[in-house]
Amino acid sequence: MWEPEPHWHPLPGGTGTSTVGVWRAAHGEQPVVIKRLARPGSRDPAELSAPEHFAYWRREADVLSTGILSGTAGLRAVPAAVEEDEDGITITREWVEDASVSGLFVAMGLGRFAGSLTARPRFLARHQLRDRLARIERRGGWPTLARTAIADVSDHLWQRRTAFVDRVERLPQVAQHGDATAVNLPGRAADEVIAIDWAMLGVGPVGSDLGQFALGAREEFDPLLEAYLMGLDPGIADRDDVLLGARVSAVFTALNRAEWALERVAGGEGALAAKFRHPAVAPHLRTLQRQYPQIEALVDGR
Repeated sequence: MWEPEPHWHPLPGGTGTSTVGVWRAAHGEQPVVIKRLARPGSRDPAELSAPEHFAYWRREADVLSTGILSGTAGLRAVPAAVEEDEDGITITREWVEDASVSGLFVAMGLGRFAGSLTARPRFLARHQLRDRLARIERRGGWPTLARTAIADVSDHLWQRRTAFVDRVERLPQVAQHGDATAVNLPGRAADEVIAIDWAMLGVGPVGSDLGQFALGAREEFDPLLEAYLMGLDPGIADRDDVLLGARVSAVFTALNRAEWALERVAGGEGALAAKFRHPAVAPHLRTLQRQYPQIEALVDGR
C-alpha cells in the first residue's frame, strides 16, 4: 500500500475527491512537490472516471505524461515525473517559487494560452460550468443564498442558469487552465506564467479562465479584460465574446463559492447574518460584492 515518506511536509489544501495529499520534499538539492492521486473504486462517483468531466481523476497525470503543454504560449508547466501503480498515481514536479506576478501579466498569459493548445485529446475537460451547476443542482441549488439580501438576484440567475450556459457554449471554445487562481499561477519565466495543478485543463468558452482569475486578483475586472484581449490571438474572438465568457464564469463561480461557504456555517446557532464575518465566509462574500457590476449586467441581459 502506498504511503508518504515520514520526512515529507504536507501542504495545505492538498486533499480532494481523488487527491490523497500534496507534500513538499527534496531530491538532493532540488525541492519538489509530490501529489498522490487515488484510483476510483466501485463505490466512487462515475464522474471520476469520465474523461471529459472536470473531476476526472487522472487528468493531471495524463496532461504531464503526454507533454501536450510543451508547445503552448502564455502558460507553462514545470518538468514532472508520473508513476502509476495499482492503487493510483504519484506525480513529482519541481517546486515553483512565488514570483508575485501582477494580475495583468497573468491575464495576458491566459489570453495567449487560450489559442495555443493545438492538441485536443479525449481527457481534456469540457462543459465544466454545465457540469458544476449540475452537481450543485443535485445538492439542492443555492438555498442558503435564498436567506440573504441577494435572494432575488441569486434566484433570478439560478432560474436562468441553463440559458447562460447555452450562451457561453456557443462562444469560441479555447484552451483553459480550468482552475485559474493566483495559487495555481504563481511563477514566471521570461514572458510565460508558470502554472501548476493541471487537473482541470480543458476546452471552454473564451474568457472563462479570465472570469475565474478575476475573482481573486488585486486588479479590477476591466483592466484584466483588456490585458486578456492583448494576449488573445486576433481572429479567435471579439471583445463582446470574451466579456460574456468572463462575466458568466466570474458571477456563477462567485455565487457557487458563496453558497458553499455559507452552507458550511448555516447550521450553527444564531442568525445567518451574524455569520457573514466568519473567517471562512467573509472572503467569499467580499469577492461576491466585487462582482456586483457583472451581476447587474447579467440580470439586465447583457
